[in-house]
Amino acid sequence: MEFTTVQGDIAAQSADALVNAAGTSLRMGSGVAGALRRAAGGPINEAAMDEGPVDLGAVAVTDAYELDADHVIHAAAMPHYGDGRATEQSIADATRNALAAADEMDCESVVVPVLGTGAAGFAFAEGARIVCEAVAEYEANGLSDARVIAYSDEEFAELERIAADVRD
Repeated sequence: MEFTTVQGDIAAQSADALVNAAGTSLRMGSGVAGALRRAAGGPINEAAMDEGPVDLGAVAVTDAYELDADHVIHAAAMPHYGDGRATEQSIADATRNALAAADEMDCESVVVPVLGTGAAGFAFAEGARIVCEAVAEYEANGLSDARVIAYSDEEFAELERIAADVRD
């Protein structure tokens, strides 16, 4: 499917679904998860943990509380904290499963961070390529607005370069 790239804080995005970069425990710690947890203004961490643990590559869905979205899709691209690192397979599976969950909930828009990087141990460029390829290859039903997001200027520049390569 076609996708765009955006820069900024995922918690400030407006979409039907926002994807959280989660571990298999679904505990919302730092990074993307922390930003979403802080901005949600409700018991999103408890709601997520009530859905877990999940298998590596699997997803769980919670309410978005005060975020400008209907759902948060918690995509487990890495094992529980301290139990290992993300893999190419776990990042691809988590991305595909997040898109499928959004489609199944009749979402038209979704924002996906570069899963598996940061605390999960994968290099940003490698993770970005895996996420962009998984989004590009996904055959959507109702999902029409997919955005891959990066936070910093440096990561966004890299994401844009990688997204352009994937689209070609």
